Amino acid sequence: MSNRPTVKKCVLAYSGGLDTSIIVPWLKNNYHCEVICFCANLGQADELEGLEAKALASGASKCYVEDLRAEFLTDYVFPTMQAGAVYERDYLLGTSFARPLIAKKLVEIAELEGADAVAHGATGKGNDQVRFELTVMALNPTLRIIAPWREWNIRGRKDALEYAAEYNVPVKATMERIYSQDRNLWHLSNEGGPLEDPWNEPPADMFEWTSAPENAPDEPEYVELYFRRGIPERINGVARGPVGLMDELNALGVKHGVGRVDIVENRLVGMKSRGVYETPGGTILYKAHSALEQLCLDRETLHYKQQVGLRYAELVYNGQWFTPLRQALDAFVQFTEQNLTGQVRLKLYKGNVILAGRKSPYSLYREDYVTFDADDVYNQADAHGFIRLFGLPLKVAGMLKVEGKGVSEYESPDYSEFKRD
Repeated sequence: MSNRPTVKKCVLAYSGGLDTSIIVPWLKNNYHCEVICFCANLGQADELEGLEAKALASGASKCYVEDLRAEFLTDYVFPTMQAGAVYERDYLLGTSFARPLIAKKLVEIAELEGADAVAHGATGKGNDQVRFELTVMALNPTLRIIAPWREWNIRGRKDALEYAAEYNVPVKATMERIYSQDRNLWHLSNEGGPLEDPWNEPPADMFEWTSAPENAPDEPEYVELYFRRGIPERINGVARGPVGLMDELNALGVKHGVGRVDIVENRLVGMKSRGVYETPGGTILYKAHSALEQLCLDRETLHYKQQVGLRYAELVYNGQWFTPLRQALDAFVQFTEQNLTGQVRLKLYKGNVILAGRKSPYSLYREDYVTFDADDVYNQADAHGFIRLFGLPLKVAGMLKVEGKGVSEYESPDYSEFKRD
């Protein structure tokens, strides 16, 4: 791309993966600018080892590595879980809500360093480019955004690997193992390679986190979660901070093969893509939180919240985190959480999360109200009048049909005129 704008200093959202690794020398070669790397520690574990040294060796002048795990969980993950947000029935949004946090910190560092540009390694076909850039636009629209995948002549993993080799950038990806992965404290995602054919079963060696359900323990394991106002605080009676709690739940989910999802999803940019996700602890949390909602929320609020969850999931998936609508929906969700205090017991077995019990001081469930035995609250004879009133619109419509035709629309047709002599 010719006639590129002048950039003096650029802060790159850096993961150390294939794409962002080659972006460091590419920025220096094509924009002739100083490159500062920023990596958000969201729970990538060993992926962070040697990251700073690698960034500096690739040509960066500085590399920030910030531990954002607690902020990630409390300000992004838990609110999304509380909303019951699930994208297209299966995806628990592990990558989606990580991007606005990364981009938010990217802007903060750019302002701190006096940079005039930020860059990211998202491709021009995916959702992440939207998530990064909408956040930057919302928080500091004066920053120039550089998206190399939309500029360079690298067109795939093979080209990227060759570029990395040319500039001596060490990368994990190979042509034999060429998945595009994203990992954080909430999930591990895989795309690309053999997954691009939806008929292919995910290869066993692709799953780097969870045990295969068939290899999980033959004995179930129970776990008890305590929530206060919709926030998980204890596991089996022991208090845990957000990060420690997720670590423990992930270990349980991994052990029992919980949280594997294979989905063909609709990307925001208009195409379908296939992703295989592992969300062990998150799957457990969603199940437990939902069980508490069933106990503590009235029917109208619960049903409306299900609709809110769908819209909330779209906003998160589409990168619209820093929008008035998301903030307004959060206000509604937080109001619904004020009575979500209680305990949920779950049984983990061979990839399944099975509800085993729940209780709450704010429970709206009353055994003495729903019992089939005699009670003083519900008179079954009252149901007759209720049904007559509830069904009145149907009855009126039916009466009009009968009056117009003289018969019900379900009357058997007369075929006599078609009989042969």
